[in-house]
Amino acid sequence: MAAVSVRDVSVAFEAVRVFDGLSLDIEQGEFIVLLGPSGCGKSTLLNAVAGLLDVAEGQIWIDGKNVTWEEPKDRGIAMVFQSYALYPRMSVRENMSFGLKMAKTPKPEIEKRVNKAAELLQITHLLDRRPDQLSGGQRQRVAIGRALVRDAAVFLFDEPLSNLDAQLRNELRVEIKRLHARLGNTTMIYVTHDQIEAMTLADRIVVMKEQKIQQIGSPDEIYRRPSNLFVAGFVGSPQMNFIKGRIEGNGTGPEFVSGKRRLPLSGYRFSGKPIPGQEVVLGVRPEHLEITGAGTWSDFKVDIVEPMGADTVIWCSDGDGTIQVRTSGSKKAAPGEPLGLGVDAAHVSLFASETGERL
Repeated sequence: MAAVSVRDVSVAFEAVRVFDGLSLDIEQGEFIVLLGPSGCGKSTLLNAVAGLLDVAEGQIWIDGKNVTWEEPKDRGIAMVFQSYALYPRMSVRENMSFGLKMAKTPKPEIEKRVNKAAELLQITHLLDRRPDQLSGGQRQRVAIGRALVRDAAVFLFDEPLSNLDAQLRNELRVEIKRLHARLGNTTMIYVTHDQIEAMTLADRIVVMKEQKIQQIGSPDEIYRRPSNLFVAGFVGSPQMNFIKGRIEGNGTGPEFVSGKRRLPLSGYRFSGKPIPGQEVVLGVRPEHLEITGAGTWSDFKVDIVEPMGADTVIWCSDGDGTIQVRTSGSKKAAPGEPLGLGVDAAHVSLFASETGERL
């Protein structure tokens, strides 16, 4: 049975309907990331699971129990918010134990849980400090620790790293992944608009747009076989290159044609039979383009070179459009230099121009 099951849930704010019959099953011990741009409904969905928003229709089940109308405290969940929301005059120890004291948990049990959580999060040496004596990363660890002491079956994270600088985000992201591994069978639902967080943390990613689920899959599935143009463009940095064209048939099989560019598609995995003449969009990741002498596609010239340490991103153009190529950091190129690009059909994605769906 799923640890969390969202069944045909609709959420409305007066006359405005946010969700309409949304369903999602999350397995016990799974790390699920809700990914999407601002306003896509990911935090609304999380708040509905937490009980902070009432649902207009549908049901929410947690560990085999219908909790649709249960109070948040009775759902067996713990939540970590974007803001730390720590009590400024309390020590770290007092902040972490406050909820347990309100629940009249025995003092020895409180001490045991706080010490265990502090050890997991490596903040034992901070227990007697106040929040104003901590860094941003340490404060967020305390906020996570306050949720951990509840010993909940499901943890909900609402963009917990958004207020941290890049280095702290990287460090704490690793800590959260390590924490999930240490806790074993604990289910985590994590909301973010940051694709790097989603790709590195998730067992499965739920990509959302305009209050609808676009695709559910492992990070590898989302990255390598995006279900539509939105997912393909939203996931990946640098962004996937898109080229408009059409499918043509010949004696040896279908080809992608765009102006002078042609690409045999014998290595492409179509979900159905290709239709000659169909207008399509070809997508190819920058790292799947190979810089060659002549190349499958020639007549490109280097426009801009972006050294990024281990990698180099080269922007090149043929007059009709611009393409990004991701290559080794040792690769040297200069603006104006001619460039040929090798393309492997096994590594491209094709989408119907009319619907945006993967072919």
